[in-house]
Amino acid sequence: MLGTVDREALLELWRATYAEPTRGWDFSTIDAVVEGEPPWSYDGLARRALAGATSALDMGTGGGEVLLTFADALPPDTVATEGWPPNVPVATEALAPHGIQVVRYDSEIDARMPFDDGRFDVVLDRHESYVTAEVFRVLRPGGVFLTQQVDGGDFAESQELLGGSTAHPLVTLGHLRAEAEEAGFVVEEEGDWTGTMRFPDVTAFVSYVRLVPWEVPEDFSVDRYADVLLRLTPEDLVFTQRRFVLVCRRPAR
Repeated sequence: MLGTVDREALLELWRATYAEPTRGWDFSTIDAVVEGEPPWSYDGLARRALAGATSALDMGTGGGEVLLTFADALPPDTVATEGWPPNVPVATEALAPHGIQVVRYDSEIDARMPFDDGRFDVVLDRHESYVTAEVFRVLRPGGVFLTQQVDGGDFAESQELLGGSTAHPLVTLGHLRAEAEEAGFVVEEEGDWTGTMRFPDVTAFVSYVRLVPWEVPEDFSVDRYADVLLRLTPEDLVFTQRRFVLVCRRPAR
């Protein structure tokens, strides 16, 4: 059994970890082992979609980290959106040298996108919420929409451990594919993937969920869930990852 000193030392470490400021969506410092990877390459799909494009939109760019990995494939007329306030200045700083404007936009707050009809040849979306009809509207006829999403059932074990439920039950391949077709898109490709993420200890788990707070109950805090956290062992810290991808095209006519 943990003594009072050990317990308080752990809780203080976890409080400090959870309170660490976030900057963009950089997961490279998270101590975790991911087993398996999607059979598709988001980078490869994005580059293919961008071939010949004269304008592009990256939705939910975070700190611009992923977008910059294929910066050489972007057209001069590229715009990014970001809805999480702490990430907006991070993305602006990272993308401005590449001539990419960052527009503050969150589809969960304001459904209508701040762009004209048919504004873009390509819309990219990696792990960002969106309104399907709005994406269709801002794409030119013949334009491509590429989205990779975190399935609503991702990290279900976390919710089970902490007594919560998924925040996004409708984010599934079947549901978003149906939405796309209803909006008028032609679905050209789709795929889903399941993998595993393992954390060596609670500190690593807390560091991860501070970046993705929807993976734990809305009222999560170290102190509120202290008793549960203190009982967790490495055997408990094994979680199922779920991803899916859609490549859609707005018909030319």
